[in-house]
Amino acid sequence: MRDQEWKSKAASADEVVAHVRSGQRVFVHGAAATPTALLEALCRRTDLEGVELYHLHLAGSVPVADPAQQGRLVSNSLFTGAALRKPIDEARADFIPVFLSDIPRLFKSRRIPLDVAIVQLSPPDRHGLCTLGPSVDTALAAVESAKVVIAEINERMPRTIGHTAVPFSKVAAFVATDRPLHEAEANAESDVEARIGDLIADLVEDGSTLQMGIGAIPDAVLSRLGNKRDLGIHTEMFSDRVIDLVEGGVITNRFKRIHQGRTVTSFVSGTQRLFDFIDDNRGVEFHPCDRTNDTALIRQNPKVVAINSALEVDLTGQVCADSIGHRIYSGIGGQMDFIHGAALSDGGKPIIALPSTAAGGKVSRIAAMLKPGAGVVTTRGHVHWIVTEYGAVDLYGLTLRQRAEALISIAHPDFRAGLRREVAQLRHYPLA
Repeated sequence: MRDQEWKSKAASADEVVAHVRSGQRVFVHGAAATPTALLEALCRRTDLEGVELYHLHLAGSVPVADPAQQGRLVSNSLFTGAALRKPIDEARADFIPVFLSDIPRLFKSRRIPLDVAIVQLSPPDRHGLCTLGPSVDTALAAVESAKVVIAEINERMPRTIGHTAVPFSKVAAFVATDRPLHEAEANAESDVEARIGDLIADLVEDGSTLQMGIGAIPDAVLSRLGNKRDLGIHTEMFSDRVIDLVEGGVITNRFKRIHQGRTVTSFVSGTQRLFDFIDDNRGVEFHPCDRTNDTALIRQNPKVVAINSALEVDLTGQVCADSIGHRIYSGIGGQMDFIHGAALSDGGKPIIALPSTAAGGKVSRIAAMLKPGAGVVTTRGHVHWIVTEYGAVDLYGLTLRQRAEALISIAHPDFRAGLRREVAQLRHYPLA
C-alpha cells in the first residue's frame, strides 16, 4: 500500500477517539507501543463517563492516571507500572491479578468483553498489513476480540516478524504520527547487582535457553555471558543486552526445540538501538503471550534458565513479587509461567534473584514471614533457586528447616541472627 494511499485516510487524534463511548471497555496498548497521542486525546474529552481501560504497564506520560480523570476513565492494570501505583493505592484505579499467559483468554472468551482496542501500529506494507511492533503480548488478542480497533500509525514503529500482523482494513480510524517510541534506558550497575550477575552467570550452561525480565539484575547476567556457547532465547520480553550476545555469536538458538534458530519473545523494552534491531529481523519472532508463556512449550526447550525478581522471600520459600504488603507494585506477569516451565525442562533452572536488603539496608528481603497483604506469586512448592549477593541456594526438595537454614545463609549478615530467633519462635526449632 502506497504512503499517500493510507495517509490520505488519517484523521486527527480527537476524531479517532470519538469512537469511544461512555460505559465501554477499552484495551490500551502498552510498553514502548503505548499510543500516547490517543490517550491524550481521550483525556481531553469531557463527555465520557465510566470508560473502563484495560492495559499492561503504560510508558511515557500517562494522563489517565491524573485525579481529574476519576470516574471518567477507570484504569484496570493487568500488570502495573510506576504511574498507576499511587492511583491504585488511592482506589482511583484498580488491579487484576492474573498470569500473563491467561490474559488473552480473558479477552477471547469475552470474560472481559472489549468494545474498543486502542493500539499503535507500524505503517501498512504493500499487502495492507500493519504490525504491532515491539508489543504483541496481549494486544493481538485485544485486536481480534474488540468490536472496534482505532490506532496511532507511527512512521517510526518497527515492523516485526511472527504473529504480529493487523490488517489495515480492520482499523476503523487512525491518527498518523512520526515520533520516537518510548525508550527504557538501563541504569548503572551497582556492586550488589554485579555480584548477583556473577552468581547467576555461573549457573548458565552452554546450550541453555534463557528467559529474563527487565531490570538491572537480568542486564547484569546478560553482560556476563559472553564466554558461553549456543544460548537460546524463549522469553516474554528482552532488552538491549541481548543484542550484544546475538552479534557476538553467543545466542544462536541452535539447540532449541521450539522455534529453533530464532529468538522468541512477546514484547521488548529498551532503546532505539533495540527497536532498530527488531525491525524486519527474521531472526526474532514475536508471538502472543499465551504462546511464549505456555508451560507446555517452554518445557520442551533444553536447559531453560528462567531469571525472575522478587520483592521479598520468606523462610519457607514463598516469593512475593507483585506487592509491598497490601500496596500493589507490579503484577503477577509471567513469573510462574517460566518458573514452572523451567522446572519441567530437561536440565532447567528456575531462578529468583533479589538484593538481600531494601530501604538502604534497613530491611531484609529475606523475611521470617511475608508482610501482611503480600501476594505470593511463586509458591514454596514451585520455588527452586534463590540468589542474593551473598550466594545461591536451591530449595527444591528441602525441608522447612533446611530451607530456613539455606535462606538465612544468603541473607544480609546484619539480619541473620534475628532471622534465626524468629524462625526458632515460629517453628520451635533452633538453627545452628
